[in-house]
Amino acid sequence: MKNIALILAFAALASCGADGAPWTPSANVGLSVGSGGVSTSTSVGATNGTVSVGANF
Repeated sequence: MKNIALILAFAALASCGADGAPWTPSANVGLSVGSGGVSTSTSVGATNGTVSVGANF
């Protein structure tokens, strides 16, 4: 049973994209001043050229 778990763990590590493009992180911070006051914005993400993921706060 331990051998199967070890083989599956190794296969999962090997298939993580070691031969693919590396992920490039990105971040952006904004500050806006207007008639409604001051507002901020933040975004973080990552891309590997084909797939992009991110979040805005």
